[in-house]
Amino acid sequence: MVSHALAASPDDSRSWLAGLAAQYNPDQLALLTRAADWLARHADGLSSDSGTPLFEHSLAAAALLASMQFDADTVAAALVCGLPENHLHRDALVPVLGGSGFGLAAGAARLRQMDHLLSEVQNEGVDQSEALRQMLLAMTDDIRVVLIKLAERTQALRELAAGDPGNRRKVAQDARDLYAPLANRLGVWQLKWELEDMACRYLEPDTYKHIARLLDERRLDREWYIERILKTLSDELGQAGIGAASVTGRPKHIASILAKMRKKHLDFEEVYDVRAVRVLVLDLKDCYHALGLVHSLWQPIPGQFDDYISRPKGNGYQSLHTAVVGPDNKALEVQIRTFDMHQEAELGVAAHWRYKEGGRGHQQTDKIAWLRQLLAWKQELTDSGELAQHFKNELFQDEVFVLTPQGRVVALAQGSTPIDFAYTVHTELGHRCRGAKVDGILVPLDTPLKTAQRVEILTVKQGGPSRDWLNPHLGYLQTHRARSKVRQWFRQQDIDSHIQDGRALVDRELHRLHLSNVNLDKLATRLKFAQPDDLFAALGRGDVGSGQLERVLNDEFVPAAEKPVITTRPSRSGPSGVVIEGEGNLLTSIAGCCKPVPPDAIVGYTTIGRGVTVHRADCTVILTLPDDRKDRLLKAEWGSQTGQTFEVDVEILASDRASLLKDVAEALTQDKLNVVKVNTESRDGEARMEFTVIVRDAGQLSRFLARATQIRGVSQVRRK
Repeated sequence: MVSHALAASPDDSRSWLAGLAAQYNPDQLALLTRAADWLARHADGLSSDSGTPLFEHSLAAAALLASMQFDADTVAAALVCGLPENHLHRDALVPVLGGSGFGLAAGAARLRQMDHLLSEVQNEGVDQSEALRQMLLAMTDDIRVVLIKLAERTQALRELAAGDPGNRRKVAQDARDLYAPLANRLGVWQLKWELEDMACRYLEPDTYKHIARLLDERRLDREWYIERILKTLSDELGQAGIGAASVTGRPKHIASILAKMRKKHLDFEEVYDVRAVRVLVLDLKDCYHALGLVHSLWQPIPGQFDDYISRPKGNGYQSLHTAVVGPDNKALEVQIRTFDMHQEAELGVAAHWRYKEGGRGHQQTDKIAWLRQLLAWKQELTDSGELAQHFKNELFQDEVFVLTPQGRVVALAQGSTPIDFAYTVHTELGHRCRGAKVDGILVPLDTPLKTAQRVEILTVKQGGPSRDWLNPHLGYLQTHRARSKVRQWFRQQDIDSHIQDGRALVDRELHRLHLSNVNLDKLATRLKFAQPDDLFAALGRGDVGSGQLERVLNDEFVPAAEKPVITTRPSRSGPSGVVIEGEGNLLTSIAGCCKPVPPDAIVGYTTIGRGVTVHRADCTVILTLPDDRKDRLLKAEWGSQTGQTFEVDVEILASDRASLLKDVAEALTQDKLNVVKVNTESRDGEARMEFTVIVRDAGQLSRFLARATQIRGVSQVRRK
């Protein structure tokens, strides 16, 4: 890591560049030289937000990235990205930085607006740090832009040690809320601990100094102590035959110690991992072997052993944790795990950043793991073009992050429109949306939103969504949530219509049956509904037929009628139940053209060889008989029809809908009519149904015809 005080003049910058000759090839050094010269020419008289001259500030941030072995494009972009926008034109900078370098510089310059967004969100008093971190990652398609920003903020904190207290506190707060967690998440430990420590120092100076005094040693002393531990432990592992073991460690920095004390409500004396080492071994048995060696070297501290291998944490984290009294009677924490366990802890569902931030499950876990791998590969990739391809952060482009007029961050799917935004904020806002402004400009409602835009929804006092919003070809809605809310609104409107239709059907049936004061709650319960409106809606939709309603009304609410007294006399009718000219034993048959049933007025017609055919008196065949055949007509009347049944043709016309045939079938069942023939036809939304039914008499038929007229959508019912 570079010194906090770095060259402040072009001559010193050339000296620094000369020191990078072993790290970058001549072409890359030439790129860095051009960028440094551009900075020197355009930064004169300018300062960074930390108050330091911009030339010095930018050069130090770039040097920090170079010390971390980043590619020349990244370092060059860091040199110029802090310049005002009028010095960052593509035509002027591409010859200096190349296309890749200019893209990085422009992206890093755009991220400066994050500082303004942070101020707005903090002024609102709402903790949206996580949403802002996501927004920052989504604002660029190259993760190196974020790393430039992290290095620049680290350098700003270094420079603020003697700066304005108010500005120092703001920059430190931003670092704690946004940039340190991002550095942690991306695995850039060199920047993470410095951002956290300096933020803690500036925001809580008294506490920071107190912890520093409690440590009672300088950081270099602690690092030297850890080096002693590593050598001792490595030697013991080698002598015990535990091959290929890796022993690493670092002293805990002050901000981390303070965070642990607060999270676990500990006193400083109870923090046993102020000094910590980690042992990585090949397989499981070596973990416990190494644990035995540690406990044989130093005395274990009672109650400070955790076996997360046999009992993994809920997030899958596995490791052995123990605390011992190390050399010089100082507490030492030792973590032991296999290389595979370490890989899982660093890059899997138990990733270190989730543990540290106490994070809830996050959909970006796999993306962060992928980015950490890129950071590990950067030293293996010498070609800057290849590196740029690896660092392209397309994975973050499946979301956009926009702002409400009040500064609240809203996460949306890529391609979301202002209507999607409105429904995400509040369902009622979506229903009443009629227009939108993006960054203060009116835009069409199908406009795709972009990260960092500010969206204002224009509404009406009353109203609902348009059915056009559900048309996928018009592009108004992109999110499932918004489409679901719109469909739900229209279903609710249909429910109101169904309730009205069902209520009208019940009223008609009550009127027909001469019923009043019927308990509708009891009626609904009888039909297995919680309340009357549910019954009305089911009737209106056709889920419950009018036949079911009538049966329940008859069973529960219609008083039992007295049976009429019927007198009978001996039957003189023949097999067809018809008396011809006073004689009931003649061979008779019912005419198929008009199909008479009692008590229709009838007439007999004498046929040749088939006896007498019985027609209705108004049958068209009879009315159009030639004069020379009228002498075949005979007087006929109905005799006793005990056990007799008759076929009748019925025609029904109705508006076609679902469950229409089911409702008609229920009506037939209610009147106990047997259907022997059916013919149905639907055309242009109209249904025509023809039935041949078996009846006992015209009364039974009339009851069915009256019932069928009450079926929803039926316009005509007639006997053919």
